[in-house]
Amino acid sequence: MYIYNVTINVEESIHDQWLDWMKNEHIPAMLKTGKFLNALMSKVNVKEEMGGITYSVQYKTPDQETLNQYYEEDAPKMRAESKPFEGKFVAFRTELEIVDEQE
Repeated sequence: MYIYNVTINVEESIHDQWLDWMKNEHIPAMLKTGKFLNALMSKVNVKEEMGGITYSVQYKTPDQETLNQYYEEDAPKMRAESKPFEGKFVAFRTELEIVDEQE
């Protein structure tokens, strides 16, 4: 299993609109690609020097091949949909491989 993690710092001026878009449009659209099993959105409780509010969104995917398919087939379109917020957020992406999971 893999996690596609996207960490986003968003300006406070657009925060509420962006958060609504993420929860009600973007994350559901990511799941509808069929490449991810679920998504977990968390607020990062660390005050950033640059300001803004930071979130981590983790999308679980079964394997690297499926994640690569997302990059090839869906990523450009999904990233383009954030255009209304362009210049008001910073995002970086990380791939994580799950080594052990316990409940």
